[in-house]
Amino acid sequence: MDNKEVRINKFLSEAGFCSRREADKLLEEGVITINGKQPEMGTKVKPTDEVRVKGELIKNSNNNLVYLAFNKPRGIVCTTDTRREKDNIIDFINYPERIFPIGRLDKYSEGLILLTNDGDIVNKILRARNNHEKEYIVRLNKPIKGNFIKEMGSGVPILGTITKECYIEQLGTHSFKIILTQGLNRQIRRMCEHFGYKVASLKRVRIMNVKLDLPIGKWRHLTTDELKNINELVKTSHKTFDSNSKG
Repeated sequence: MDNKEVRINKFLSEAGFCSRREADKLLEEGVITINGKQPEMGTKVKPTDEVRVKGELIKNSNNNLVYLAFNKPRGIVCTTDTRREKDNIIDFINYPERIFPIGRLDKYSEGLILLTNDGDIVNKILRARNNHEKEYIVRLNKPIKGNFIKEMGSGVPILGTITKECYIEQLGTHSFKIILTQGLNRQIRRMCEHFGYKVASLKRVRIMNVKLDLPIGKWRHLTTDELKNINELVKTSHKTFDSNSKG
């Protein structure tokens, strides 16, 4: 890090501790200190400052950037809170360096999720406004009937808004493929519930240019080409957050 001051959330993301969004939550919880004092939102950190989270000293000396693809099983929770959640993604993967997930898949969904210690790329990928595609295979609790596929793709009223138009293709009597460029909370499940269906299973099979090619519960490093393509896709990203996708 250079000698200029940076906001505390940026400091923590550049240190590979967590994303800026998670840093803001930690600030609200009052577990961050700078030189022994609790900072306010937007407080800046100088290179000489001592930053601690829950008493742990955080140093911005992270030069070894890590990018992982992971096939999350059902039942694993996408959280870095290893104290409160025993079935957390961090302990499950048990990677030797501190990493955190990019976005979310809810506990009962499975499939592709990316993890990293690069806070800047997390912020860029999570921007729903940048139309980064996420592809899912969904199985419903009963046969698909009527105009369900057409209406799902045309926009559905949930959470006080209308979902963006999206690509959707029926695969079988109970299943379909859907490609989202949006990140509303539990979006697919809520969309299906609007039409009287429940999701029996939900698997994410692609994020942008990265495809799911792993057995359940396994991870791998992103390839050089995958990372290069991701950086190309996000290079024009803005620096504000939209909601995370949880499937």
